Amino acid sequence: MPVEGIWDLTMSTPIGKIKAVATLRREDGVLTGTAHGSGEEVPLSDVVLDGDRLTWKQAITKPLRLNLAFAVTIDGDTLTGTSKAGRLPASKVTGERRIAEVGADN
Repeated sequence: MPVEGIWDLTMSTPIGKIKAVATLRREDGVLTGTAHGSGEEVPLSDVVLDGDRLTWKQAITKPLRLNLAFAVTIDGDTLTGTSKAGRLPASKVTGERRIAEVGADN
């Protein structure tokens, strides 16, 4: 199953649960994407899908300025894994793919 789509993510961090949305798409055969949450949208970099393992990096400024590295496993329309920011402990990440609503425009 392709990984492209809109994913609703939840990160369990030391400062509480943080929700974000990641959008993944394929452009000229290359996976790219963006993430938005906490009032900012940032590009994803180094997006790599290896079997069912997806990794990417992103830099955020809210709630803190951090460079994050994600490593998740895709299982159909769900994902689980971790997000790591430098020397901080890894945070648990879970996510669900948004399913397009059939007939939503009727």
